[in-house]
Amino acid sequence: MNEAHHGLRGWLLSDAPQSRLQARAAALYLGWLAFRANPLAMLGLAILVLLFAVAVFAPWLAPHDPFAQDLANRLQPIGTEGHLLGTDSLGRDILSRLIHGARITLYIVGLVALIAPLAGLLVGTVSGYAGGWIDMILMRITDIFLAFPRLVLALAFVAALGAGIENAILAISLTAWPPYARIARAETLTIRKSDYISAIRLQGAGPLRIITRQIWPLCISSLIVRVTLDMAGIILAAAGLGFLGLGAQPPSPEWGAMISEGRRFILDHWWVATMPGLAIFTVSLAFNLLGDGLRDVLDPKSEK
Repeated sequence: MNEAHHGLRGWLLSDAPQSRLQARAAALYLGWLAFRANPLAMLGLAILVLLFAVAVFAPWLAPHDPFAQDLANRLQPIGTEGHLLGTDSLGRDILSRLIHGARITLYIVGLVALIAPLAGLLVGTVSGYAGGWIDMILMRITDIFLAFPRLVLALAFVAALGAGIENAILAISLTAWPPYARIARAETLTIRKSDYISAIRLQGAGPLRIITRQIWPLCISSLIVRVTLDMAGIILAAAGLGFLGLGAQPPSPEWGAMISEGRRFILDHWWVATMPGLAIFTVSLAFNLLGDGLRDVLDPKSEK
């Protein structure tokens, strides 16, 4: 077993890779070693892995039905028998609602992380590669979106589309793509003038092939870093919409909606709003720590 381990490690750390697969595997392994050396980044990764596990196994981990009301046991304090984190104003178990709320958080983050970067990547690379009037129009549209505060613009979109978690995800995505477009455009402007792009163009490659096969792969690392650093903002935006009643609708155990429901009791029954607030804080911090670690690994400009 040890010999196999050393053999694999030697293969990954070889100075002269024999194939493209070996070179890519070696790059990933070296990146993992650099990431693993950052204890705060590993802490963020551990928290997010735990969040994912909690979301997957929520029906088995939750001690109570998150929707079950028990008015006889409403506003029970922390540590009450059978309710580790207490109960809310309708007697629902807060811990169970937090556990099931992790699913909603990951659902929102996952969809926004798919929609916004892809839209930004498409707009940014087309703008940077085409140039001219196409670049001017696309960047002026991007500037218009950037001119508004994200949450205010999301509120406007949700007000137009209607309350609901899907509309909230769409609204957050519509406000989140401009920074990715800026990053992709900057990368494209640098890449398109390189010699190897000129050589590919001389071989007969069209703009679509150059953008999708040559430019997009080189933009991915910058976008990954930006996505992880933006996750905290996405969670806070979703929680803000839920707090205002424009996101996930009752009785959904969304963390922002839970804070909104508990704000009426913040002085006498502080745990009702504090527990989901701590959950949002912890997950947001984990994404920031993970993003900082990935930036150190993936962004060559950050090397000291």
